[in-house]
Amino acid sequence: VQLVESGGGLVQAGGSLRLSCAASGMTFSRNDMAWYRQAPGKQRELVAQITSRGGRTNYADSVKGRFTVSRDNAKNTMYLQMNSLKPEDTAVYYCNKPDGLLYNWGQGTQVAVSS
Repeated sequence: VQLVESGGGLVQAGGSLRLSCAASGMTFSRNDMAWYRQAPGKQRELVAQITSRGGRTNYADSVKGRFTVSRDNAKNTMYLQMNSLKPEDTAVYYCNKPDGLLYNWGQGTQVAVSS
């Protein structure tokens, strides 16, 4: 299984970014998926998750109303639309399953939000 995150970058507070997670080596459409982030000196936290067919989503309180998770099973890809970004959103963002036996982590994509 390979998970490849992309789309990060440097953005000013209030800006937007769209992250992508490309999955291979697995039956993507059968897996619930999630976005995580890890800020410097902090533990990795789950910020958004989506069911296998995309029918249900859930968000951490810190991103609710600003981030939107979606997926395209035909492309084996999950997305995270991040709006109204804040400096506290600065972190490396990863994708993986939301629970159970996780896959090996990808390299992540760095998001930096300047004030």
